[in-house]
Amino acid sequence: MPEEYVAIGLLALAGFLLGGVYSTWKTAKAVAVVLGIFALVAVGGAVAWFL
Repeated sequence: MPEEYVAIGLLALAGFLLGGVYSTWKTAKAVAVVLGIFALVAVGGAVAWFL
């Protein structure tokens, strides 16, 4: 299994989490902030994995 699959999976997870941020922003801002933090961590992990 190529190593790039992990980074691609992390980017996909970040996109999924950002979609959750978008959908929950109006009703539950605290949950949206937590999801946004998790998305940033996933993107950071993907960038670190590519480097």
